Amino acid sequence: MSFRAASSAPKFGLYSLDTPVAAIGNSMAEEPDNLVLVLLRSMRADMADMKSTMATKDDLAEAKAELRSEMRSLRADVASDLATMQAKADAEHRRTRKEVGEQVAGLRQAVVEYHAAVVGHGVLIGELDERVRRVERHLDLPTADAH
Repeated sequence: MSFRAASSAPKFGLYSLDTPVAAIGNSMAEEPDNLVLVLLRSMRADMADMKSTMATKDDLAEAKAELRSEMRSLRADVASDLATMQAKADAEHRRTRKEVGEQVAGLRQAVVEYHAAVVGHGVLIGELDERVRRVERHLDLPTADAH
């Protein structure tokens, strides 16, 4: 008697559903011809193969410990890089502040010198403007505002 299925019959271990029971049974002399028993044994062998390739709890624990170690190392590297970047940024900020402070001091000095020169000659800008208006009126010139 033969169990035949379509040409793409599922395969369990060494046997498929279209393998005749008599052919399977001949390899086992003391067992009766039983397709279910043959398929169960084939499944047991396949499961044993799968168990041998699966990771154990010890393997997983080892991988987990290794991963944690790598994460700690990377975390330390990132912290070190951040500290270095912060130090560089602080140094650049101090240098820029110093340059700006020097520029402001130079500008302040220039303003003081200009003010001293104008006041030192005894002429304030307001007084100079008033004198120009008087001269324009005296000479009958159009005012500077008219231009």
